[in-house]
Amino acid sequence: MEEWRRILAESIVKPKDLADRFGLDEQEIEAIVGPYPMRITPTVLGTIKEVGDAIWKQVIPDAVELADIDAEDDPLEEDLMSPVPHLVHRYPDRVLLMVTNQCPIYCRFCTRKRLVGKPGFLKKGELDRAIAYLRDHKEVRDVILSGGDPLLLPDHLLERILKALRTIPHLELIRLGSRVPGTLPERITPKLCAIVKQYHPIYMNLHFNHPDELTPEVKAACGMLADAGIPLGAQTVLLKGVNDDPDIMKRLVHQLLLARVKPYYLYQADLTKGTNHFRTSIETGLNIVKALQGHTSGMAVPHFVIDAPGGGGKIPLLPGDYVVHMDEDGAVLRNYEHKTFHYPQPKLGNGSFENGGYRRELPMVGARTYAEDTLAPDSYPDRDSYASWGNSCGGDADDL
Repeated sequence: MEEWRRILAESIVKPKDLADRFGLDEQEIEAIVGPYPMRITPTVLGTIKEVGDAIWKQVIPDAVELADIDAEDDPLEEDLMSPVPHLVHRYPDRVLLMVTNQCPIYCRFCTRKRLVGKPGFLKKGELDRAIAYLRDHKEVRDVILSGGDPLLLPDHLLERILKALRTIPHLELIRLGSRVPGTLPERITPKLCAIVKQYHPIYMNLHFNHPDELTPEVKAACGMLADAGIPLGAQTVLLKGVNDDPDIMKRLVHQLLLARVKPYYLYQADLTKGTNHFRTSIETGLNIVKALQGHTSGMAVPHFVIDAPGGGGKIPLLPGDYVVHMDEDGAVLRNYEHKTFHYPQPKLGNGSFENGGYRRELPMVGARTYAEDTLAPDSYPDRDSYASWGNSCGGDADDL
C-alpha cells in the first residue's frame, strides 16, 4: 500500500473513535455523520490545539448541522446546469468536472454536503460522455477537476482523465481544485508531480482557511507542486469563528505566499443546508478586504466573491467607499489611508468625454436572454426538467 493511502486509512471516520479521543457523545456524533460523513486525517488532527478552535470547527461534527432544515441542498443549482452526469456548465468558456465524491477530510461547511462521502470514482462510460460533450462544445477552453477531491484518485486514474482531456484540441487549460496538500501532504509524491507535469498548462487551486493549516509538511508539499511548474492559488471560505478576523486573514495570506501559493478567492459562505451556522455578514468580508488592501502586498489580497444563489455565478465585491464619485469628468477615489484623489476621464476625438461606452456581456450558459424573456417565454424549457441530470458518483476504481 502506498504511504499516503496507509495514512489516509488512519483517519478518524467512526463516531466511537472521535468520542473516545475527545470525550464526546458517541450517539450524538452518530446522528450527525449518518447524513453528513466524517473523515479527519492525522495531519488535521495534529493541528487541533484545543476543543472549539479554528481547525476543530472545520472538521468536528456539530449537532447544529441537523438543525439547519430549511436551507437548500444545492443552492448554486449545479444539478440544473449539468448537461451530462458529473459535468457542470455554468460559464460560457469553462466547465466543472466532478471526478469523485471522496475527500481527504469532510469539511462541515462543504457546499456539496449532498454529495461528498459517497463511494466510487467517475466511471469510464461517464468520462466518455463528458469528453464527447467537451468535443462538441468548442467554446470550452478551461476544465476544472473537482468533486470531492481529484487528488484522491489513484495515479493511473488521474492520468487517464488528464490524457483524455488533452485529446481535445480546443481545450487550453486544466485546473484541479484540491484540499489534499493541506490535509494529506503525503499524497504529493514525485510520481504524482511527474504525471501532472506531462499535461501542462495545469493549474491548482488549493483550499486553506487558517494559518495553522500551513505546517512545514504542508508547505513542503506545496513546494513540490510549484517545482513541477504548477501555478498554485488558494481558495478560502469566510467562516464564523474560524477566519472572520482581519489579523487572522492577514496571517493566512502571508503564510500562503511563503508556501508559494497565491491567494485567489475569499468566498462568502454558501447557503447550503447544514452549513449556515458558519455564515458571516457580507460586511465582515468587505472589512477584511479593506484591512488587507494597501496594508500588505497586492498579490496577498484575494478577490472577495459571492457565488450567487440560484446559479448566478461568482460576483466580486469591493468596499463601496473606494469610489467616492464618478461622472463624465472623472472619478474621485479614496485610498487605504482615507485620502481622496481625482482621476480624469479620457477625452474622445470630438472633444467630448467617454461616458461608459459599450460593453459586450457574455450570457451565462443556460441563462434566459432578453429576447427569450420578452418574446417567447412559453418556449423556454422548464428548468425543473433538468433536475435528473445531476447524478451522484459511483463505481469502483477499476471502472474507469
